[in-house]
Amino acid sequence: MAAQPVSQILRRVLRSSVRSCSSGAPVTQPRPGEPSQPALEAPSRRRQFLREHAAPFSAFLTDSFGRRHSYLRISLTEKCNLRCQYCMPEEGVPLTPRADLLTTEEILTLARLFVKEGVDKIRLTGGEPLIRPDVVDIVARLHQLEGLRTVGITTNGISLARLLPPLQKAGLSAINISLDTLVPAKFEFIVRRKGFHKVMEGIHKAIELGYSPVKVNCVVMRGLNEEELLDFVALTEGLPLDVRFIEYMPFDGNKWNFKKMVSYKEMLDTIQQHWPELEKLPEEESSTAKAFKIPGFRGRVSFITSMSEHFCGTCNRLRITADGNLKVCLFGNSEVSLRDHLRAGASEEEVLSIIGAAVGRKKRQHAGMFSISQMKNRPMILIELFLMLQDSPPAILNVLRGSLCAQGLRHRVSSSSQRVTLRKGCRVPQTPLLTQRWLGSGFPQRHFSSHPDSDANPKCLSPEPRAPATPSGPLPTSDQLTHVDTEGRAAMVDVGSKPDTERVAVASAVVFLGPVAFKLVQQNQLKKGDALVVAQLAGIQAAKLTSQLIPLCHHVALSHVQVRLELDSTRHAVVIQASCRARGPTGVEMEALTSAAVAALTLYDMCKAVSRDIVLGEIKLDSKTGGQRGDFHRT
Repeated sequence: MAAQPVSQILRRVLRSSVRSCSSGAPVTQPRPGEPSQPALEAPSRRRQFLREHAAPFSAFLTDSFGRRHSYLRISLTEKCNLRCQYCMPEEGVPLTPRADLLTTEEILTLARLFVKEGVDKIRLTGGEPLIRPDVVDIVARLHQLEGLRTVGITTNGISLARLLPPLQKAGLSAINISLDTLVPAKFEFIVRRKGFHKVMEGIHKAIELGYSPVKVNCVVMRGLNEEELLDFVALTEGLPLDVRFIEYMPFDGNKWNFKKMVSYKEMLDTIQQHWPELEKLPEEESSTAKAFKIPGFRGRVSFITSMSEHFCGTCNRLRITADGNLKVCLFGNSEVSLRDHLRAGASEEEVLSIIGAAVGRKKRQHAGMFSISQMKNRPMILIELFLMLQDSPPAILNVLRGSLCAQGLRHRVSSSSQRVTLRKGCRVPQTPLLTQRWLGSGFPQRHFSSHPDSDANPKCLSPEPRAPATPSGPLPTSDQLTHVDTEGRAAMVDVGSKPDTERVAVASAVVFLGPVAFKLVQQNQLKKGDALVVAQLAGIQAAKLTSQLIPLCHHVALSHVQVRLELDSTRHAVVIQASCRARGPTGVEMEALTSAAVAALTLYDMCKAVSRDIVLGEIKLDSKTGGQRGDFHRT
């Protein structure tokens, strides 16, 4: 017999349980002589049987960490009638041609497939899903899918009051409404459009039609709406609302800045100062929100802590983009096109195999907030879209995304309570605490280090302690080039007989940006993202790839790479220093130099749209230790 695809065998295993009655419970009679058992109430009997005889959850929707993905979000459109500042650029985004978006039948085909595999909740998103002409029909047809418990929608509320009655009749069971301010004028500033009163009308229409709770999503941004926290909480006193405060998250085009993020704990502290009786509610399984309630209030408040306290361990969500791509993580940049396989005539088994492979690759958790802010992901408005904005960071970030956590990278922003290091050659003395240290343009100095403890332990870039002795003299020179053979041809040096020693090298470079680009980098206002962090990551990766870039370099197993960047306001420049360490028979000078040089080139790439008058200079080896030729420290 011909071998059958693994997916078909797996499906037969998953579908092997056959039920013969409406409840799924076997019909049994008491044995002779046994007393009859009191009959359980029908719902209790069914729940008990399902607990004891639960069929295995779909292997296709279970990842390698055992997470079962029973919640699917489907984007109906990329378009939106608002331009929220945290969601998309003011000028909008390039839209996918209509022919490349999922058709209604394709949406329903995928929905049926996911529901058959165990998805019991579908939420329709966008863009703005209510601007899709057939949204009511889509809800009605989803509602008919056997096994689907919840059909929800996330909307900005502009069209909700008009469309909610037919949507409820079609089977819509849950509503999330986005609202970031209770001040009409501020609403227009945030969303760059009018419509505050339409949103409020939509909220009250949902309450009137019996939706409880009506979830109100509020993205909290420092300096914009954090002072309205108490006003939002007050709404829950008389209304059945679940006001959900969302930590400001990074997506393309929203100019994410850590300083704008108000953490969950800070928000909670503000509310508890006013309502100390605020009490924590039990967390539901797979919930993204931490829920609280004030005794006596009809509604409740929740916090979605994507940035400060991730909930990846219980994540059960998958996303299908408007153009048919499957995203297994909101903050991930990997996607697989289900649309293309459907249109190529793939069978249900083949599509399931593709879905299962994507779910199986899902990581344990997303990267930290600073790493996420540098990743190339869709704008929030296009979180269901594969098109990227034209201003994209260097392609080297694609290589780094899988290993950012391992680098121990930390983003440093100096302030009055932090220490700053200054550099003189290889010696980096520690300065006193800063009180009011500002750079020329009036903004705080930004300081970056890939060393995990650089604030508390500011040392020279080399991780090895070094006495502040007078720099040594020049290295002994050789009268023969080492990378050529006796006939003058290029050759790699044989280091097989050399002893392994601890090797450390420090190199530096300076990028002269000019005043305009320097100011944008200093304020972290470049459209491409944070130039300093991107350059830092590029420098780390370049050190590890040196043997692939420089033909005659040996491959070195680096034990540590550290890249530091500091702003020099007097020269409108960025000073880069890179340190590499390894134990082996050959030095790491080239790794350090390559790291500094590529970090400098990356800064140029990030800033070239602003100015072409950027100069890269002073690329040099500052010091090296270890090896037979002795140590070197540049004077």
